[in-house]
Amino acid sequence: MNVQGLDIFYRHAGDRDKPAILLLHGYPTSSYMYRNIIEPLAETAYVVAPDLPGFGYSSAPSADAYDYTFENIANTIDALLTALDLERFFLFIHDFGTPVGYHLATRRPDRIRGLIVQNGNAHDEGLGPGWDAPKAFFADPTEENRAKLPDWMNFDTTRYQYIGNQPERLAILYPPEGWHLDWERLARPGIIDIQFKIFSDYGSHIARFPTIGDYHRKHQPPCLLLWGRHDPFFDINEIMAYNRSLEALEAHVFESGHQLLETHHRECAALVTRFILEMNVRRA
Repeated sequence: MNVQGLDIFYRHAGDRDKPAILLLHGYPTSSYMYRNIIEPLAETAYVVAPDLPGFGYSSAPSADAYDYTFENIANTIDALLTALDLERFFLFIHDFGTPVGYHLATRRPDRIRGLIVQNGNAHDEGLGPGWDAPKAFFADPTEENRAKLPDWMNFDTTRYQYIGNQPERLAILYPPEGWHLDWERLARPGIIDIQFKIFSDYGSHIARFPTIGDYHRKHQPPCLLLWGRHDPFFDINEIMAYNRSLEALEAHVFESGHQLLETHHRECAALVTRFILEMNVRRA
């Protein structure tokens, strides 16, 4: 669909008369990460899973032609929601999809029927020592600080996004198609520069943690938290940070990593389906 001059690719399934759910992916993935849960969720909900600008099969204009900030990406997704006439929806967020989703939620809290957070960071507690160099770069984006960042935009670290430092008994459960497809899309000319531009804006997401906390405490969105405990990027203490501010929180921790849906899509689809049904009953 053409949105704000961009071709936004999205997957969708289900009956539009059912509750809607918006699935927002993270780095380095695309809506492909949701492939195994779209059909099961479509039995209960109308499912929409877009590729964010610069990812997957959506347009990837140069940074001179498009403002690759999480706020502006949220503007584009907002325009997509308007074009699809989606007024209220459940919001499933992961990784980079988390700052995008929280821009949508804090702008219009009334349209969020519930949050599903899968390894998505919104608190300082989730940022361990590995974030020291990125935070220094966000605060002062000099070439010197950039040189201190790990070299993570390559094939090996794309694979690492999936298997991390997990035990071999868990690492072998991940199908390799995921990181091969991701790297195929990331390796296109100009895409790495775009992805670094997006990454460079993560400091703005960290700066919004107090705003997100205020949103949680004031509006108390029902939240289902799904977490792969071997995530090498976001600390498991993030779970308790959500717990401190949300009264209606259900959390499930799995023997998996950052890309939880690669190994536990059946369990997660069942939990999300039950969450949607329960929220609809409470609002009936």
